[in-house]
Amino acid sequence: MGSAARRRALLEQVRLEGYVGTGGLAHQFEVDGSTIRRDLAHLERAGLIKRTRGGVLPAEPAAAVDVPYDVRRTANQAEKVAIANAAADLIENGQSVILDSGSTTYQLALALRRQKKEVLVVTNDLMIAVCLAGDPTVRVHVTGGSPIETAYTLVGPSTVAELERLHADWAFLGAEAVHHQAGITNINMVELPVKQAMINAAQQVAVIAASPSFGKRALMAVCGLDAISLLITDDGIADDERALYGSQLRTVSLTDG
Repeated sequence: MGSAARRRALLEQVRLEGYVGTGGLAHQFEVDGSTIRRDLAHLERAGLIKRTRGGVLPAEPAAAVDVPYDVRRTANQAEKVAIANAAADLIENGQSVILDSGSTTYQLALALRRQKKEVLVVTNDLMIAVCLAGDPTVRVHVTGGSPIETAYTLVGPSTVAELERLHADWAFLGAEAVHHQAGITNINMVELPVKQAMINAAQQVAVIAASPSFGKRALMAVCGLDAISLLITDDGIADDERALYGSQLRTVSLTDG
């Protein structure tokens, strides 16, 4: 395979899969590692891909692809910490809380540990469950379900059925995309029924997401903004964008983290 054909095949694979690890590409295309690195550098200079540590993404906005958890965890970390601290301040001792899967809700779990809140946490995120399992002030309940391959997330009919039997004080959801007209949207279809069940199970629902998620639309609709009590993000959101959400939006500065 010539370099032009190989680069086209590489680009097509990245666009189809959303995220491609670089470790096995040399073997896959039967070339050495330096050749693959040159191919990826060529595609990145052309503005067609974005390289991350250990993998590559399409150049399209992140909301258009399902990015693995290990990649999302390190993105916008300071913003996620500040958002999580603000979210934890809303939770009172004795309350029950549903935590959606994701890197921002994981930071919320860490914030609950720091604040020593006595709460019951229900989650479908295995990383959150491990984080909270050793905390004597937090009771943790993990939903059933099957894990998504690229994340530590449990989904499926048993997950939904369990959530449908619950009533919680709060649900905190992550969001890949938030739009003033399209509402909350997601790239991964299998997560939709779970997120919707979380919304229905809670008295109050907060979406916690870093500012790059705002003003974007992903493929699948989760819910309209009328189903959300509060949107919490960082102060990196543009002024014209934040005006579209009115009093529903709460912004926090990085110094709050």
